[in-house]
Amino acid sequence: MPITPLALPSGPAVLEAIPDLEQALTGTAPILPRAPEESPEVPGGDLPDDLAAVVATSGSTGSPKLTLLTATALLASARATATFLGGHGQWLLALPPHHVAGLQVLLRSITAGTTPVVIEEAAPFALVQATASMTGQRRYTSLVPTQLARLVEDPMGLEALRRFDAILLGGAAAPPGLLDRARSLGVRVVTTYGMSETCGGCVYNGSPLEDVHVREGEDGRLEIGGPVLAAGYLGDAGGASPFVTDPDGSRWYRTNDIGTVDERGRVSVHGRADDLINTGGLKVAPRLVEEAVLHHVPAITEAVAVGVPDPEWGQAVSVAAVTSPGGPQPGPVPDAGVAEIREMLRSHLPAHALPRRVHVVTEMPLRGPGKPDRSAVTGLFAGGPAS
Repeated sequence: MPITPLALPSGPAVLEAIPDLEQALTGTAPILPRAPEESPEVPGGDLPDDLAAVVATSGSTGSPKLTLLTATALLASARATATFLGGHGQWLLALPPHHVAGLQVLLRSITAGTTPVVIEEAAPFALVQATASMTGQRRYTSLVPTQLARLVEDPMGLEALRRFDAILLGGAAAPPGLLDRARSLGVRVVTTYGMSETCGGCVYNGSPLEDVHVREGEDGRLEIGGPVLAAGYLGDAGGASPFVTDPDGSRWYRTNDIGTVDERGRVSVHGRADDLINTGGLKVAPRLVEEAVLHHVPAITEAVAVGVPDPEWGQAVSVAAVTSPGGPQPGPVPDAGVAEIREMLRSHLPAHALPRRVHVVTEMPLRGPGKPDRSAVTGLFAGGPAS
């Protein structure tokens, strides 16, 4: 089965691709959504009969993989999203359409029979103009935390955000303070968890979508099952497949995320298994540190915690931080400043999880739509001893 590379530029020109996407959803003409500068070459192999799209993972850990998404899985995802939100609606596209979150905005629009509104950048004035042009009874969009954080602090951006019936927030973990502030100001935010292998978000506000199942694996990693699962990867993805089948025939995707599922089925994600920091023989989940920093260190608006090689501790807990205007200048925080931060956090984190290095940046390095580039953050701390 031939796969058609399809350039999906950001901006209104992407609407010209709607007919191709409609055909892809029939499973008769699968596409490879890609940015215009990406290579159109596609390896061959055995493909599912109803293959609709081949979507690259973000590559936030390891090399990007080409994920096989069937029409059945994509339609199940779109319909489950509409059920959760209370009905279909008109969507605003503010994310790159060649990533699964942006592509899903287009596919949900096709499923709903509505025409999406497209903007190239989620700037406040552009968002105001876009929402004013939306005619649907229900208005939806998908954003990443960085976009929401910038918009909620701008009067025009905030007013535009309030016009949406739901804003799906994904791509990276959202700081609790940002969620609390946005919701207190009347913004209807729905946190999402998912990945390319699950056709995008499949857990909303901690609850799995209709017919989606989440369980804890023996090693603490979350496993996801249901009709939204990808068929697998195109070509040799390397290593053991994360797609497994139980004796009863049910398929599961073994994520690389550590998390828990409580007795009510609510899902909590603590971070990626390969992002855990091993310091002094004890393991630290970066998200635990990040949330504590955002809650208890004034002026820090974004934080990413990583483990940096250290001769004494094995890895030193290190934090890259974006501060509000008027905060410290970009660069390494002096030892005295790090000591102050540790004292602020001492009653909120175990001693081994307190950061030993802090580096202020003007913008957090990103990889993919809203995902922090932890490798780039680690590089900020190259050289220099831990405090």
